[in-house]
Amino acid sequence: MIVSELVHNNEAAGRSLGEHAYQLLVKMITRLELEPGTALAERNLIDQLKIGRTPIREALQRLSVEGLVCHLPHRGMYVCEISEAKVRHIFEFRSMIDAPMARLAAVRAGEMQIHELELIDNELVASIKQGDFETFVSNDRRFHESLAAASQNIHIREVVPRIFNQQVRLMFFVLLKTGDWDQLARNHEEMAHSVIDAVARHQGEEAELAVRLCLIRQQREIFRLL
Repeated sequence: MIVSELVHNNEAAGRSLGEHAYQLLVKMITRLELEPGTALAERNLIDQLKIGRTPIREALQRLSVEGLVCHLPHRGMYVCEISEAKVRHIFEFRSMIDAPMARLAAVRAGEMQIHELELIDNELVASIKQGDFETFVSNDRRFHESLAAASQNIHIREVVPRIFNQQVRLMFFVLLKTGDWDQLARNHEEMAHSVIDAVARHQGEEAELAVRLCLIRQQREIFRLL
């Protein structure tokens, strides 16, 4: 019994360290602290993050699945570039996930889910007024995850948090290039407000259209900056 408990505790600790390493690397990559093209040598990451080799490898594998980390023979692991082709692939995927997700949410959302989305909308506006970009990003993530939950599709719920990390990195890319986070945040909030309003009225096509129009604008802006 004692041995099994120790094994269980060790496995839990390993998962916890792997999650910690993943969250640290997500933040560093999406905030462009680790720039596109940066080599990700395990030894350097172990020294920098003060975390062991196994959790680092687990985190890098997860980030590879998400498309934030790439691997090439003879080059090893590195932060994926932000290229026109990469951006196009991200937005093609989001158009297939985010827009139908909004339509399903409008059809299926219950009163509690609509209320939660409306609260998030208020918090998005508040974070803009306070000039708090990090809180805005956190609330934007909540918006997408809550919308995914309201869609009541388990596969959408699983994939949205992963693709959102790509969105965060592109948001910081735009911020780095333009220095104008207020307009960037307002564009995202306007889309969220339009979608939430459509969901509250159970207007699926309207919610889907709001997302598609926002994705088109975002892609054009990023292409302009590349």
